[in-house]
Amino acid sequence: MATFESRVVTIAIDRDLRAVYDFVHVPGNFPLWASGLAAGLEPAGEDWIAQGPEGEVRIRFSPPNPFGVLDHVVVLGDGTEIHSPMRVIANGTGSEVMFTLFRRPGMTPEAFAADAEWVARDLQALKEILERPTSEGGSEP
Repeated sequence: MATFESRVVTIAIDRDLRAVYDFVHVPGNFPLWASGLAAGLEPAGEDWIAQGPEGEVRIRFSPPNPFGVLDHVVVLGDGTEIHSPMRVIANGTGSEVMFTLFRRPGMTPEAFAADAEWVARDLQALKEILERPTSEGGSEP
């Protein structure tokens, strides 16, 4: 059994855990903040299909749960499975979103660093969406 180098990318969001989880656990919301899925997601049975940077991918999301688990598995066209553990936890009156990135076999240190930067940009986009004020003084979505 092998283990892989990993990096946890986190961001604090000034919204309560339930609001963050309720937004992020909806697969249809991923294209709003996850740039690798910007072309959108289409349901395919219990999975979802998307056009990723390397072609069509199949995504399996964890079922809704009370624990803040947002894990998903991305299955590339060649059958390679990329496990993406993701969590939202309480951080004071806000939340912390954590994404664990694994360095895949054959991935250069530079490519791994670039992936981590990509995840950080996506989490920043998520933060901006969730902290955006509405005209009524609340937050959306």
